[in-house]
Amino acid sequence: MFIFGKKTLTEQELVQACAMNDRRAQEAMYRRFFPEMMRMCMRYTNDKTVAIEIVNNGFLRVFKKIHTFGFKGSLEGWVRKLVYHSMADYFRENARYLHFLMLDDYDIAAPEQSHAVFYEADILKAVQKLPPVSQTVFTLYAIEGYTHAEIAECMQMSEGTSKWHLSTARQKLREMLSPLYHFPAQEAKI
Repeated sequence: MFIFGKKTLTEQELVQACAMNDRRAQEAMYRRFFPEMMRMCMRYTNDKTVAIEIVNNGFLRVFKKIHTFGFKGSLEGWVRKLVYHSMADYFRENARYLHFLMLDDYDIAAPEQSHAVFYEADILKAVQKLPPVSQTVFTLYAIEGYTHAEIAECMQMSEGTSKWHLSTARQKLREMLSPLYHFPAQEAKI
């Protein structure tokens, strides 16, 4: 149920009102989903202004395509997907560099107890210091669980480039986190 003025609307009524370009209904939908979409975008960028821009562009997509929503899944999931595509477009358009390298699918396994020595806040702070494209690839792969093929398609890069960014991100994270815990760089596995 959505609060719309003094009455409440069902999800279907809200979608129909938004499809008819009812600004009050659009505002109600925006207010309902904005906080969650902001949280999602802030996971990928530490710049609140950029995150707001991405969310607003995402909602423009939502309102342009709301008539296509078929109630086959959750409305929030559909909105999230469109905002995510807006975010991918933003990072693709604003990528400062793309490297086209093919790398072996080699990754050193981390010891099972390695996560116990790092605090989540330290890791997240370090992730936010990564270059934008490497940060996005690392977050999509290591946190969100996307494959390199999905990342490559989303960010319009080769799988090898995605793997390179992940490798670079991991190396930089090792370098940043090793001094915090007094481990030599080669022992700290991210």
